[in-house]
Amino acid sequence: MSPTDSPDDPRPQPPPEPDPGECCGNGCDPCIYDLYNDQLTYYRTALAAWLARHPDA
Repeated sequence: MSPTDSPDDPRPQPPPEPDPGECCGNGCDPCIYDLYNDQLTYYRTALAAWLARHPDA
């Protein structure tokens, strides 16, 4: 564990990318890729906030 990681404030981890076979191609709403993009946006926001709290990371 690095000095900037702590059990109380762990570094956010990116969401797992869907496998290409997970999308059925039927135009679902929401598509698995829509959900992934939402999770990725949340991750980027959480990571930016974490980096602001841990500038030496």
